[in-house]
Amino acid sequence: MSEARAAASKAKPKTATGRLIEVRGLDKTFYDADREIRVLRNLDLNVEAGEEIAVVGQSGTGKSTLLHIIGSLEEPTAGKVYFEGEDLFALDQKALAEFRNMKLGFVFQFHYLLADFTALENVMMPALIGRIDDAEAASRATEMLEIVGLGDKLKRRPAELSGGEQQRVAVARAVVLRTKLLLAD
Repeated sequence: MSEARAAASKAKPKTATGRLIEVRGLDKTFYDADREIRVLRNLDLNVEAGEEIAVVGQSGTGKSTLLHIIGSLEEPTAGKVYFEGEDLFALDQKALAEFRNMKLGFVFQFHYLLADFTALENVMMPALIGRIDDAEAASRATEMLEIVGLGDKLKRRPAELSGGEQQRVAVARAVVLRTKLLLAD
């Protein structure tokens, strides 16, 4: 995955510089029957607060795997991932769940909207999980849906929305808590 390799120093994580993400020596290997598939090899990457980066490459080169690891959804085979200087994979499951909900927004290739809930309710979900009161959650969700151009479709269920509209609901859901990190696959 040489396309995704970023120039980075070997220094310890530094949050004082605004560094949000630091990846060091990241490896990921999958096993298929008797075959070993090394997707990521010794990857280093720094992302500063406010920085926007894109990882590009052919299908199967590990872009989604990298995002899943940075988002703590999948563990690396080797290496470290730091968020604001903290080793993500040293956290317990409760702390990881809190990180995912409160500090991370993730837009997946498939939207993963809850079919039985409206667009508004889907976007409110992270706020409700984060114990934000219903009125504030609804206000934030409404604002985000208006920003993505769906203010007139708050009460629609995912099946009543086009594919692009469903994906915009997923984007609104990912940013409703004004998280520090947005990963979009």
